[in-house]
This record gives sequence, C-alpha cells and structure tokens, in this order.
Amino acid sequence: MSTAIRSLGRLFLVPAPLDFMCETQVPLSHVMPLHTLQIASQLSHWVCENAKSTRALLKRIDAVCPLKTPLQSQQLVELPRLVHKKGDHAAGVDTSGLLANALAGHDMGLVSEAGMPAVADPGSSLVRAAHDAGVEVIPLVGPSSLLLALSASGLNGQQFAFVGYLPQDTAERAQRIQTLEKHALKTGETQLCIETPYRNQALWQALLGHLQAHTRLCRSSNLSLPQMQTVSKRVADWRKNPGELDKHTPVVFAFGP
Repeated sequence: MSTAIRSLGRLFLVPAPLDFMCETQVPLSHVMPLHTLQIASQLSHWVCENAKSTRALLKRIDAVCPLKTPLQSQQLVELPRLVHKKGDHAAGVDTSGLLANALAGHDMGLVSEAGMPAVADPGSSLVRAAHDAGVEVIPLVGPSSLLLALSASGLNGQQFAFVGYLPQDTAERAQRIQTLEKHALKTGETQLCIETPYRNQALWQALLGHLQAHTRLCRSSNLSLPQMQTVSKRVADWRKNPGELDKHTPVVFAFGP
C-alpha cells in the first residue's frame, strides 16, 4: 500500500523595519514592499528572535494587510537563547527541530527584531537546517542596515566585510581595530561593525583614538527613519569635532581607505 508523500512547506525570511526600540516608527509601506507584507500576512508559523517584538510587527502588518490567522492564534517559537549569546554557528545549537511545521507542509517565517534575519542577527543555523532538510528558503525584500550604511558611506562597496561586535575590553578592542585597519589599508576592503547602542560612544571614541588620521570613518544612524544621518570623513577631520552618540540610537560604523 503506497503512502502519499506530504509536500514540504517553505521558509520565508521576512525582514523587519529598522525602528525597533526607536522613539519614531516609520510606516511599513516606506520600508517594505507590499509583496513582502502580503506574504507575511499569510503566514501562521514563525521562528523569531523575540516573540514580543514579532507580535508587535504582525500587528503593524495586519494594519496594512489583514492577517490570515488572527494574532492570538499565530504560532511563534523563539530561537534558543544560546544562539543570541554566542551566534548561530559558534553556539553549535541544532535548530532543525524548529522546522517541524515546514516538514508537516506549512509555510513558515523567520524574523528578527530589525532588518534581515540571519544577517547581523540570529537565524542562519535555521536557514542551514532548512537547506539540509530540503525545505525551500525564500528571502523577501526589505531593509538591511549594513547595506544602507555601506552604500551611503563612499567606501569600497565592491569589497567589504561585516566584522560584527568588537571586543569590550579596552586593550583587546584597540588591537582589533588596528588589525582590521591594517587589513583594510592593505586590501581596500571596507570594514563594517556595530555595537549595542548604549556602548556606541565608547566604540566611537576607540575608533577615533586608534585609527590612523588618513583613514576614512563613516557612521550611519537612524537608518530609514526621518532623522537618518550618514557622515563620512577622514579620522583627522572627525577628531576636530567628534560629537557624541545617543545611547538609544542604532549606529553602523564603517572604515577603510
């Protein structure tokens, strides 16, 4: 007796607006295509970075494209906490079990708190598990702070690297900055990094203190928001008027020749 083969669901990578934890929220129609919102509104099964922020996003989506499944009936599962602390692959966490709904034939969504999931945010281990399980992975169009910052920086957009968070220890951070700068000046590769907003000022001061005067340094804040700002100067020029960074504002830093 033959058994019918159940078709697999798909894993949609759903971007989120960059205004998470910001005082100002932008209309979703300004930062996410209607097609992305329409697909997200049809999903009922989610793997997310944070369930609370995902419910808030779904509520915003519902105001533009009514949800197929009521908010209170949406199934949300958070990625393991270890993934948040150590990163998807360094943590060595098996997230394949979170794909149960896709294996049962349901489309699923992966979402992080801001920007593209699995890019400077957790989720890549789930994407890898989906590929290994034969689940189709479909990235949807939406904002990415790293690419927005890079494109506006005037730095090399043909060769770049996102290096994540730099060490918090003062000596280690200084050494890391100098190592990255040496690589950038040798290869022409733009270096992109981020920090938790309340530590932005400390990182900013470290960059100004340890990068060479002729290196170009760019900072982009409030990307996609009305108060968005990107400024790119030589370090020597920044040192004349460095300014201070708000401890609540997300910033992307970039530097290179």
